[in-house]
Amino acid sequence: MRVNVMVGGPQEQIPAEAVRQHRDETWIGVDHGATLLLDWGIKPVAAIGDFDSTAPAEFTRLKERLKDIETYPPAKDFTDTQLGTMTAIKKFHPDQIVIWGATGGRLDQELANLYLPMQDRFMPYLSRIQLVDRCNIVRYFLPGTYSIYRQPGFDYLAFVSLTPVRGLTLPDEKYPLVNWSSTIPFSWSSNRFTSSVNHFSFDEGVVAVIWSRD
Repeated sequence: MRVNVMVGGPQEQIPAEAVRQHRDETWIGVDHGATLLLDWGIKPVAAIGDFDSTAPAEFTRLKERLKDIETYPPAKDFTDTQLGTMTAIKKFHPDQIVIWGATGGRLDQELANLYLPMQDRFMPYLSRIQLVDRCNIVRYFLPGTYSIYRQPGFDYLAFVSLTPVRGLTLPDEKYPLVNWSSTIPFSWSSNRFTSSVNHFSFDEGVVAVIWSRD
């Protein structure tokens, strides 16, 4: 099962058409993300957050349309994105969690969302979490050997070490890499697919793979 979590990030960074293509799937609205979903004709199964980015009239509309709304004070132990992801896991135990609207705007919030899967409570779901915006698809990988697939319109490919990494190998990308290791985070950016399917492997650490376009 796939659960989509719509965060209330900058609307211009959200690929609305891609969202509509998944409108019949399960959605959770986070703060203003719940209003965005209603605007796009999608009724989330739940809305959660402190709703400090939601206007009073918008919140009234949410209460009229949705049965499951959880509100939190702005001063809390978790970010709204964390709360939305925790709700997806608690209610659905999904095979895939796709987080939309989590990038752009404030850099501190974007970094918090990027590193969310690294936290202990989310680590069991790390390989199931994706971040999607208008120009990027981010997936997370633990050590192993993988096949990855070209996505239409996304010309660039990046391999980002989020932790110390050992043995990163890109055997068939445009810019290959053999048995690379590092103790610091690093981004091998602007790589490209050489076919519809490419491969990579590594022995230790956590690697984010990013499909990107201009």
